[in-house]
Amino acid sequence: MKKRLILATMAAFAVSGAGAQQPSGKVLVAYFSHSGNTREVARQISEATGGDLFEIVPATPYPTEYRAVVDQGKKEIEAGVRPALKNPVGDLSQYDVIFVGSPCWWATIAPPVATFLTSCDLAGKTVVPFMTHEGSGMGHSEADIRRLCPRSTVPDGLAVRGSAVRNSKDEVGRWVRTRLKNGF
Repeated sequence: MKKRLILATMAAFAVSGAGAQQPSGKVLVAYFSHSGNTREVARQISEATGGDLFEIVPATPYPTEYRAVVDQGKKEIEAGVRPALKNPVGDLSQYDVIFVGSPCWWATIAPPVATFLTSCDLAGKTVVPFMTHEGSGMGHSEADIRRLCPRSTVPDGLAVRGSAVRNSKDEVGRWVRTRLKNGF
């Protein structure tokens, strides 16, 4: 089953003469971004794959002041809060591969991303994590995503330092090409 999914995912991509990856429309890049860093990496992944972009937006916005958002994020993660989303994604049946991005908060995904992952039927899909951070890398987010998506294939993800996001297009492109070439 896993082998067929990977082969089907690889078959969904064709390489143009210019060497850019051309997807069949079966890629979604879903992300939550508080400061804009994760949004930029999501845009870069979407550009590299031709995938659709979907912004995960909490129904109640997080505070803009740094200390307040850090405190709120920590409390929500510790309590296992799954905040309501402003914009449910709807039917994901057309997607085989879903890149999921989040800032790394307290070594894991932000609560709105946890809501997204637990509110969607991701069974049989490849869920590819990417994180922005300022030193924590992926933390334990990959293990957390695997726990939230037990019927999905969750390969190792990409961590991009927030302060390097604006200059990460080449790194992100190489990562995406390697993932596509190796079948995730």
